[in-house]
Amino acid sequence: MSLVTTKEMLVHAKEEHYAVGAFNVENMEMIQAALEAAERLRAPVIMQTTPSALKYAGADYFYGNVFAAARDSSVPIALHLDHGSDYSLAVQVVRAGYTSLMIDGSKLLLESNIQITKKVVELCDSAGVPVEAELGKVGGKEDDLEAGPGEAYTDPEEAKFFVEQTGISSLAVAIGTAHGFYQGEPRLDLQRLSEIRQRVSVPLVLHGASGVPADAVAESIRRGICKVNYATELQAAYSAAAKTD
Repeated sequence: MSLVTTKEMLVHAKEEHYAVGAFNVENMEMIQAALEAAERLRAPVIMQTTPSALKYAGADYFYGNVFAAARDSSVPIALHLDHGSDYSLAVQVVRAGYTSLMIDGSKLLLESNIQITKKVVELCDSAGVPVEAELGKVGGKEDDLEAGPGEAYTDPEEAKFFVEQTGISSLAVAIGTAHGFYQGEPRLDLQRLSEIRQRVSVPLVLHGASGVPADAVAESIRRGICKVNYATELQAAYSAAAKTD
């Protein structure tokens, strides 16, 4: 099976009321593990790389590994850039063959976030590549991006305006999750999520799911989340296994 785009995956997930797992992969072994789990569950899977991962091994290397995994797979696989930092990186991964990407302008003011996101959407439209963006600030630190003490939840009305202005394919929302390990149990603003879902037609994305209780993730899916991101738990499992070996 060839690589597919996340648009195909997430539109179907939205219609059928489930979510697709998206896993940050940082080497061949993590790609193999994500594929094995997806095959076992007969589930579609999104494999993601961050800008830092691309400094370790370029987009062509990751594309080659994931392309090989998809070719021999019986489940749909997409290759996604997570937390894309700028326009030039978007160009790089599109040229490499990525089938999805995120541009993260959440640290910017709303108008600047719209501006950079629209620019990336225009680039990707011509290549048939869907774009995810983020509005509000998910707490913690992901890659080289860190939310400050004033991190903000996604405003439902701003979310509607943002999607209309940018033409994105999916929207990552800030409802109380954070990147990295939690200090205590996270409390998600699920009512806010429902209000966003009422105003926004594109699939919604939950970042920072590592450490969120399974019932909270399930409830967020019932309220409209179509893509759930995991990174920290995978990194911890890989590190523990490497130390054991």
